Parts: sequence; structure tokens; C-alpha cells
Amino acid sequence: MIDWKKYVIVLIITAVIFFTAIGFNDRVNENRVQEITSIQDKIALDIAASETQFDLLQERSCDAFGESTLSDELGELAGKLAYAEERLGAKDEQVLQLKKYYSLLQVKDFLLIKKMSAKCGFKPITILYFYSNEGDCEKCSTEGYVLTHLRETYPEVRVYSFDYHLSFPVIETLKTMYSLEGELPVLILNEKVTYGFKDENEIIQAMPLLADLKKKRDAEEKARELLDQKPPRGATTTKESR
Repeated sequence: MIDWKKYVIVLIITAVIFFTAIGFNDRVNENRVQEITSIQDKIALDIAASETQFDLLQERSCDAFGESTLSDELGELAGKLAYAEERLGAKDEQVLQLKKYYSLLQVKDFLLIKKMSAKCGFKPITILYFYSNEGDCEKCSTEGYVLTHLRETYPEVRVYSFDYHLSFPVIETLKTMYSLEGELPVLILNEKVTYGFKDENEIIQAMPLLADLKKKRDAEEKARELLDQKPPRGATTTKESR
């Protein structure tokens, strides 16, 4: 005889597991949506704050104007966008929209720096970086790491990153202005266009202002090392003490 009781118990256990899994999946999806919404709200707030800062900064005098005015804010915003892209995917419509806002902010900052440099007489060190997530740029990720390290080492350098294939009039205008049509990644080093991957030394050598800055930093570092090696005043060597 068939033990129907056993089959009923198995069916009930299976049903419980099935519906528990569905409930858990729904809860995970709900948390994911809430997380993404939170990220978007934070980015939207950052964008609004940055746009307001642009208006305020244009009213500042040269004495009060810093060359690294919005670098930190743009860097933090880039990190949030990268996280949103990782969670949602590079093709997500919301991510693409946020990328457009971010690209616009970068161009506004780039133009602001050019305007203030002409007004105040300082020479900015700017790098425009065009990358791709379409699988047609093998070295773009590596180039991104190089530029991140360069920016961390030399805070005076302003790096602006743009998705080459992002459908956005501002990016298309930049590509037309600089006649971009070669191998990716593309770097515009203080208005000079270069194609293909460049390591940190190549970038520094291609930018005289950055090369001078490196020499100055190296000299300061060497001076600190010599100072650390110098014995304290009044100290005697082993030979002298004898």
C-alpha cells in the first residue's frame, strides 16, 4: 500500500521551502530597490549641491579661489556612480541618466577652471580621459587605475572622465572639438590629444607642469630623508666619544 501520509508530509515540507525561498527573494529585491533609491537620492543631492557651488565659485576673488575647488566632491560623486553602475549595470537607464549629470558637472568644472585661470593667471593641470565599457578598450580599466593613483599623488591634477559611447550632446561636442577618432583610451593632456594606454611616467613626461611638480616633490622628499638621517644637534658619533 502507498504511504500517502509520507508523501503529504514531503509535499508540505517542499511547499514550505518553496514559499520561504520566494519570500526571501522578494525581501532581497525589496532591500535592493531601497538601496538603489537611496544611492540615487544621495547622488541627486550631490549634483544639486555641486551645481550651486559652481554659481558661488564664479563670484569668488582670485585670492579665495583654490585650484582644487571641486575635485574632492566630483571624486566622491564618481565613486557613488561607480557603485550604482555595479549594482544596476552599465546599461541601466537610471545609471545612464546619472552619468549624463556627472559628465555635465565635470565639463562645467573644466570650463570654470579655464575661466578662473585666465582671470587669475594660474596654470591648471588638466586631463580629459575618454574610456569605454563596450569591450572595445582592453586597457581602459588599467588606465583608470593609473589616473586614480596620479590624482591621489598630485592633488593639483584635475582628471575628468567621460564615457566615450555615452549618447549625450556635451560629450559629442567635446569629441568634435578635439577631433577624437583614434584608439581608446584617449587622454587630453592640457589640450594635447593622445591615443592608447599611457603609464604614469609617460603622462608626467608629456605634461611639463606636472613634470616640474614631480621634480619639486622628489626634491622635497629627498630633503626630508636627509634631514631624518642627520644626527640630532649635540649628538656625538661613536668615534668621537672615544
